[in-house]
Amino acid sequence: MPIYEYRCLECGTVFEKIVSLHIKSVNCQSCQSERVEKLFSAFAVQVHGSPSFDSVPGPCNTCGAPRQGMCRETN
Repeated sequence: MPIYEYRCLECGTVFEKIVSLHIKSVNCQSCQSERVEKLFSAFAVQVHGSPSFDSVPGPCNTCGAPRQGMCRETN
């Protein structure tokens, strides 16, 4: 089951919840409101034993991008 991050539109609490495919609504963990929005969450991936994307600076030495041209910093 995936873990999603939510923000309550009533009290502003941000929380994570493991959600089954059968669950139709999610309640805030603080105020129990059903008025919540799903947030986009960042995640790290490790490939072939290399460090995650954000853990070591990449060739640009600024943002950690694994290759030049993938930099997340804007000039």
